[in-house]
Amino acid sequence: MKTFATGLFVVVTVVFVVARVLEQHWSGVGYVRAAAEAGMVGALADWFAVTALFRHPLGLPIPHTAIIETRKDQLGAGLGAFVQANFLSPEVLSARLSGMDVAGRLGVWLNDERHARRLSSNAGGIIRALTEVLGDEDIQHALESGVVQRLLATPAAPLAAQVVDAAVDGHHHEVLFDNALRTISRFLEENRQLLRQQVALQSPWWLPVPVDDRLFRKLFNGAQSFLAEVASDPDHPLRQQYEQWVTELAVRLRTDPEVIARGESIKAELLEHPDVRAWLSTLWSNTKESLLAVADDPDSELRRRLDAAVVRAGRSLQDDPALRAKIDGWVASAVSGMAREYGHEIADLISGTVARWDGAEASRRIELQVGRDLQFIRINGTVVGAFAGLVIYSIGQLI
Repeated sequence: MKTFATGLFVVVTVVFVVARVLEQHWSGVGYVRAAAEAGMVGALADWFAVTALFRHPLGLPIPHTAIIETRKDQLGAGLGAFVQANFLSPEVLSARLSGMDVAGRLGVWLNDERHARRLSSNAGGIIRALTEVLGDEDIQHALESGVVQRLLATPAAPLAAQVVDAAVDGHHHEVLFDNALRTISRFLEENRQLLRQQVALQSPWWLPVPVDDRLFRKLFNGAQSFLAEVASDPDHPLRQQYEQWVTELAVRLRTDPEVIARGESIKAELLEHPDVRAWLSTLWSNTKESLLAVADDPDSELRRRLDAAVVRAGRSLQDDPALRAKIDGWVASAVSGMAREYGHEIADLISGTVARWDGAEASRRIELQVGRDLQFIRINGTVVGAFAGLVIYSIGQLI
């Protein structure tokens, strides 16, 4: 384009020279000479204007030339301020976002199962990225400290009282009592011979063996009958005593200072136990392996639940206008707030980036980017100048 524009200047220059020579013989050639002369002036003036933007014309340090190279920093600051004022202002962003229906578009996108699968398939990558950024040791230390501090801050005895209350509300303590009765009965039956031997050892030497056997059977069968009776009678006195004991236990766990202190002591001992410390030290690594395994498995329950959750979220956004309006409001508020808070930093980023550019290199790159259009200024200057010169010369001749 530079060659074309310069070539056009050379053409009008040659036409001017030829017309100037011929004008002495043919007066009508003066119109051509005037047009060519004005075209030369227009071409030179616009060449100077275009060149002055990027460098000193002919290398001469003429004031107010090489504007981009010498005023690069001011232009960068002005560009940053322009972007901040006209693109990052809260008013502009709010007006733009209010008509975009961000939540509606997001709902349509999320409701597509392909997009849901794509999001859930990135779960493993997200977990890996987070662990790489944060570091396993940092996460392990924070997790271990958090768990220990949480356990230390939670009173053990009152927590146990809540467990007892929940067991009573669900009648689980009765199941425990019945299992205990069956276990005792089975234990007696499985160890019948051993118990018989112990009775024989404790019996007087003079007691006949048949009497000893009869006495043992009577005691053994009486114990089994008693256990069966307790198990089958919901109102048995032993059950009543057990119920009362459980109720009193919950009260003591909440109110008895000695019991509460004992609970804290047991808790501290457990937390300092080597096996517990070893479990805590591997808590994050085991959790991480499990998360990565299920996140990378497309058929895992986690992935299926994530897919379903994403689709449900998209459907909710599509079907609930109030929810869409609320989310659009959140988005507009968040973006406007960020623009208000960080808009000047974006402007500083633009101006700082431009300031780090080399002046000559920046000027060359900008010229290559927009120079084709700028060369049309030279071409238009030549053509318009020639036309203006012809008109002016014609008016002069008429006058």
